[in-house]
Amino acid sequence: MSPAQSATSASVTVFASPGSWIESSAVAQCHQVATLNGMIHVAGMPDLHPGKGAPIGAAMASTVLYPFLVGSDIGCGIAVYPVRLKKAVPERVAARFPDLDQPVDPASRSGEDIPAGYTEQLGTVGRGNHFVELARVDAVLDGEHAARLGLTTGDLVLIVHSGSRGLGERILRAHTEVHGAGAAADPAAYLAAHDDAVRWGHLNRRLMAERVADAIGAQLGEPVTDVCHNSVEIRDGVYLHRKGAAPGDGHDVLIAGTRGTHSYLVAGHAGPDAGHSVAHGAGRKMSRADALRRGRAKHTVEELRRTAVGSLVVCGDRQLLFEEAPTAYKRIEQVIGDLVSYGLATPIVSTLPVVTYKTADLAPRRGGRR
Repeated sequence: MSPAQSATSASVTVFASPGSWIESSAVAQCHQVATLNGMIHVAGMPDLHPGKGAPIGAAMASTVLYPFLVGSDIGCGIAVYPVRLKKAVPERVAARFPDLDQPVDPASRSGEDIPAGYTEQLGTVGRGNHFVELARVDAVLDGEHAARLGLTTGDLVLIVHSGSRGLGERILRAHTEVHGAGAAADPAAYLAAHDDAVRWGHLNRRLMAERVADAIGAQLGEPVTDVCHNSVEIRDGVYLHRKGAAPGDGHDVLIAGTRGTHSYLVAGHAGPDAGHSVAHGAGRKMSRADALRRGRAKHTVEELRRTAVGSLVVCGDRQLLFEEAPTAYKRIEQVIGDLVSYGLATPIVSTLPVVTYKTADLAPRRGGRR
């Protein structure tokens, strides 16, 4: 037994029905984490899937702070901004999306407090499952709550999913180069850096929303939610780590589906057994390698750029298109159904994508437009 392991394991609960797609390796990672010194409880969400060394879609309570359980993308989260746009024609909107791989000039943000002074990558989305999406409210599922948020069927929203980019990576690297997967030697110092990364993530999502709204000619409203799902907080005297799990105790959370399916804005009311948390998305059911291999055999690039719901995907990286294909993810309806059946969340509205940005598509098209 290594020094980081406890003689007894913490409790593990997975909030998923028998019919849900949960890989045994993800459950095994939950039980592995449960053996860490100081671990009290591990709660797996219905979008649980295996990660690099620790499960994704889990809330983990411990008397010891473990930075690797939060990961490198500290403060990654999803914000939802109401927008007003006269006509949301997918082709026109897609052609006007800005290049969110190119950062904004820090000098243009004069007077703005940039957390940790990290001026690189400001206003950029990153890779992996990150995206910026113009979506439409498809159905109102809780009329009273939706009315409080000012949302109704047909409304347009910008959904922004990204995190702290290189800042979070730098923070985790500084820890792992000395301590590996061990505990934080100075929890207060780590938490201070962590909180900077969380604030940076919020700023980054707002900057991207502003960039997109300006480019497509939309009026941007105040966010109805902006909640991160990679974080750690001190809760009831212990460290509550969340990796791919959003705060679900009184927060409204956007649980993202895929590029070709619904997403759901839910009201979370999860208790301590669930780590006061809810799912953060549909959750992968295929590794990126499997999705790439199977996707190339099943889909064409154009099939993935125009989804089954009629939306468009802006993505110049063909490999990423296949890795992020809707078939690589669990059914979002199953995830939401599990949250409801376990009493962890109540759906407010569902949304459908109009245009989803993954990476810049710089290939010339007819008429000379991107």
